Amino acid sequence: MLSRKTKYGLKALSYLARRENDEPVQISTISEAENISQKFLESILLSLRKAGYLGSKKGKGGGYYLLERTRSTPIAAFYRILEGPIAMVPCVSLNFYERCNDCPDESTCDVHSLMIQVRDNTLSILEKTTLEEFVQNPS
Repeated sequence: MLSRKTKYGLKALSYLARRENDEPVQISTISEAENISQKFLESILLSLRKAGYLGSKKGKGGGYYLLERTRSTPIAAFYRILEGPIAMVPCVSLNFYERCNDCPDESTCDVHSLMIQVRDNTLSILEKTTLEEFVQNPS
């Protein structure tokens, strides 16, 4: 299941990407428009800024804005920053692999096999969809 942190991060990114200019937007504006707790949103936007996808400006007229490369970034990149592994179980994770304690042989495990398919299909969608495409595609 998608965490609230990731859902709200994607909502905030889409809000910024739908804007016609890249002027800084105050957290309170995004918070109100997307119905997200301002304090929670602050930590989400800070994570995205530290990862190099958002810029920020302090003071009057300040706020957060998308950096140029962010529009062409795949959704998978944001997902990994906010959520962590894309795989549903650690034994199929590409970046965060861990062997399951209860499974003696991954090659014969039906759950492992199914979760590889789930991971691959999910990853395909998240890697092929950029932020720009995400905000242009209403379905």
